[in-house]
Amino acid sequence: MLELRGLASGYQKIPIIQGVSLDVAEGEFVGILGHNGMGKTTLLKTIVGQLPATAGTIRFGGTEIQALPSHRRARLGLGYVPQGRQIFPALSVLDNMRMGAASAGLGDSVLDEVIELLPRLKPILGRAGGVLSGGEQQILALARCLCGHPRFILLDEPTEGIQPSIIGEIIDILLQLKGRHRLTIVLVEQNLDFIRRLSERVLIIQKGRITGEIPPEHLADDALVAEFVGTSVH
Repeated sequence: MLELRGLASGYQKIPIIQGVSLDVAEGEFVGILGHNGMGKTTLLKTIVGQLPATAGTIRFGGTEIQALPSHRRARLGLGYVPQGRQIFPALSVLDNMRMGAASAGLGDSVLDEVIELLPRLKPILGRAGGVLSGGEQQILALARCLCGHPRFILLDEPTEGIQPSIIGEIIDILLQLKGRHRLTIVLVEQNLDFIRRLSERVLIIQKGRITGEIPPEHLADDALVAEFVGTSVH
């Protein structure tokens, strides 16, 4: 469903991603693990079009998309939940969701099904996004993405700053999305337990390159993680 071949990108003249090639099949849940500064977020931003590719190709559903603007990629079904959530703090929960639908050229008809999927949002639909807890903001960011009817979701550090009780809830939501809704998901994360419980396979990124793959069940072994990543990631 997603094919990267020799992908490179960075910031101005500073190269970050260097020759990344990978494939993600439809319905797959893939984790990407690496330390800060290794290029995880840069990779996701390049896939969704927030950063330009300086080399290589991105194919999504068989279509080359590296030259398309980000809103065209969204309308093809590519969704993104960024690190730090980046919701609209002055807008209500409902209006944040409307923005997600509008970005994909959809109307309010999609909102009800997303609210049913994420019932925690029902009692706070009129509340401003900026007053929500970190966990509620993360669920709202996911809801905003889902309102665009994505077929493929890129998640960047969804557990950052989230209380443990909500982390378990987010795991349940993501498993439901994969199982019942057949979404394809790529997860960038440093929480080993979170990525282990969700991913079917885990790719290792170091200095802008995919350097290996580790079975999720091996993430409980600090020595093995250190062998792949350099030191354990927590």
